[in-house]
Amino acid sequence: MQFPRRKLRILLTLGKYTIYRHATTGAGSGASVGASRTAALQKMREWHRNAFSNKFLLFTNVGISLTLSSLGDILEQQLELYNKEIEEFSSIRTRHMATSGVAVGIICHYWYQLLDKYLPGRSMRVVAKKIVLDQLICSPLYISAFFVTLGILEKKEAHEVWEEIKEKAWKLYAAEWTVWPVAQFVNFYWIPTHYRIFYDNVISLGYDVFTSKVKHSPSTHMPSPAAPSVKILKTQQA
Repeated sequence: MQFPRRKLRILLTLGKYTIYRHATTGAGSGASVGASRTAALQKMREWHRNAFSNKFLLFTNVGISLTLSSLGDILEQQLELYNKEIEEFSSIRTRHMATSGVAVGIICHYWYQLLDKYLPGRSMRVVAKKIVLDQLICSPLYISAFFVTLGILEKKEAHEVWEEIKEKAWKLYAAEWTVWPVAQFVNFYWIPTHYRIFYDNVISLGYDVFTSKVKHSPSTHMPSPAAPSVKILKTQQA
C-alpha cells in the first residue's frame, strides 16, 4: 500500500505545481496586457495634447478640414455612381475638394481666433454677435474662397469662376442659414476654441456632400461640349 500512496502524493504535488504555474503565468500576462493598454492610452493622450496645442492647432485644423472635405466628395461621388449620374469615380475631383478644404480650414482657424479675441466670453449677447458676424462675413468669404480655389485648380478663366460663383454660391449660402445658426450657437456657447474646427467639420460632413454636389452640377452659363461640333457640321452642310 505504500507504493500507491507515495505515487498519489507525487501526482498531487505535480498537479498543485502545474496549477500554480498557470495561475502565476496568467497573472503575469494579464499585468502585461494592462501595462500595454496604459501605455497606449498615455500615448493617445500625449498625441491629443500636442495636436490641439497652440503650436500645432493650425496643422490639426487643416488636416481635419482636408480629410472631411475629401470624405464628403467621396460619399457624393458614390451617390452619383449609384444614381448613374457619373460613369466613373474621379480621384482628381476628390484631390481638388481636399485642397479646397485646406483653404477653408485656414480661413476658419484664424476667423475663430479673431472672434474670440475681439468678442471674448460666452454670454447670450456675445454668442448672438458671433453668429451674425459668422454668417455675414465668414460664410461668404469661405464660399468664395472655395470656388476660387477650385477654379484655379481646374484652370478656369476669371470670368468663368465669377459666373460660377453667381450661379451656385447662393445655393450654398442659403443652406448655410438653415444649418449653421443653431450649430454655431452650440459651437460658440459650449465648445472650446481649439475644438471648434473639429466640431465644424463633424457637423458639416453632410453639408460637404451637398457642397460637392452643387459645385459639380452642370453650369448653365457654360456652353455644351457638343455645341461647337454641331455648328461646324451645319457650316459644312451649307
